[in-house]
Amino acid sequence: MTRIGIFILWLLHFLPLAILAGIGNALGLLLHALAGERRTVAATNLRLCFPDLPEAERDRMVERTFQAFARSFIERGILWWSSSERIQSLIRVEGLEHYTDAQKQGPVILLAPHFVALDVGGSWMIQHVDLVSVYSTQKSRLFHDMLLHGRSRFGSQKLYARQQGLRPVIKAMRELRPFYYLPDQDLATKDGVFAPFFGVPAATLTTVPRLAEMTGARVVPCISKLLPGGQGYEVRFYPAWENYPTGDVAADTRRMNAFIEDRVREMPEQYFWLHKRFKTRPEGEERFY
Repeated sequence: MTRIGIFILWLLHFLPLAILAGIGNALGLLLHALAGERRTVAATNLRLCFPDLPEAERDRMVERTFQAFARSFIERGILWWSSSERIQSLIRVEGLEHYTDAQKQGPVILLAPHFVALDVGGSWMIQHVDLVSVYSTQKSRLFHDMLLHGRSRFGSQKLYARQQGLRPVIKAMRELRPFYYLPDQDLATKDGVFAPFFGVPAATLTTVPRLAEMTGARVVPCISKLLPGGQGYEVRFYPAWENYPTGDVAADTRRMNAFIEDRVREMPEQYFWLHKRFKTRPEGEERFY
């Protein structure tokens, strides 16, 4: 990402949210028209996950996905540069008691799947508590640095690259830092299993049940949502999972994917369908992309 692009994002963050949302929606339509490869990826994902939907409806969902993605990108300037007061005023929080109750009992894993607004939940959290989280290195060094800045600008956050492994994360969790974790991308790693996602085998990290087992952490899902227009955002905490983990890593991973499926069905256009979620295939199975 160029310095000019960052400067434009900085200028835009001064605008009212309703105007930013309109710009994001328009940019999304432009990206939908120009980004043929990612449009194909999104269409393939939706065909696999929603095979019973009419093709025209899936096409419209792809379009709305690009709009939601572009909105989240444009509006990220608010999270990177706006005051704490402005950010707080835009976020509606539901179910906070589920997190606070779990936190009183020990370590917590905040399960934050890849919905486009996931940084909103992270931004709200870092204004209230010191977290630990992991990140993937971005291709653009400038965007990489800005992303880390945005995720650590409040409080005293600990962010580790995935390549650093889980040891520093476990240490931070045992200091009772909540672990804000994004579990649902295909990272083609050996630390995973094939678990069904909308009935399709998907390479899925087993980090959540393994960490919960090692640290005694409660798993509290945290789902962030873009609200229409200038209405802001919703961050919703769900009850901590009972009887989790069970000791059966494959079953516990399937349970995680099933929970994410349910949330996707509630707002399918806001899931990150632009990612090749089914890139890694079981041996002998044909590739989708």
